[in-house]
Amino acid sequence: MTVELRPVTAKNWQALIKLQVREDQRNFVASNLYSIAESQFGFEDEDGHWDLIPCGVYADGEPVGFAMYCLNMNHPRFRAFIARLMTDEKFQGQGHGRAAMQQMLELFRADERIQAVGISYEPENEVARRLYASLGFVEPGELLDGETLAILNLR
Repeated sequence: MTVELRPVTAKNWQALIKLQVREDQRNFVASNLYSIAESQFGFEDEDGHWDLIPCGVYADGEPVGFAMYCLNMNHPRFRAFIARLMTDEKFQGQGHGRAAMQQMLELFRADERIQAVGISYEPENEVARRLYASLGFVEPGELLDGETLAILNLR
């Protein structure tokens, strides 16, 4: 199985917005349609502007999920942040989410400016907690907008 991240384009966005998680997971992640719309604007916080980069997650050429990461080279704590990761309900449990995470982390490792990566998730999302911990993310005991914050130090 070959898993790859592909940019969201005029040709693939409609297929990506059809992907969805199980009903019991819907409160864990924003819809792909919302995320793609949000990515067009980025967002501001006290540390400046974050650029949002949406990606389709493809397995053997088929869309199976969605990811979005953010970059802010002025942030004092982490210059990269993983804002979204979802795997369509039909493809869960097959390693696609882990593979997508590993690809994003490789992108960040290749950029010397990125010292640490942040991610947040709903406190009751144990599957996410275990996945991110297995990749080296550590919870500093803080909430970010009501979600559990975890950080991976790259350097």
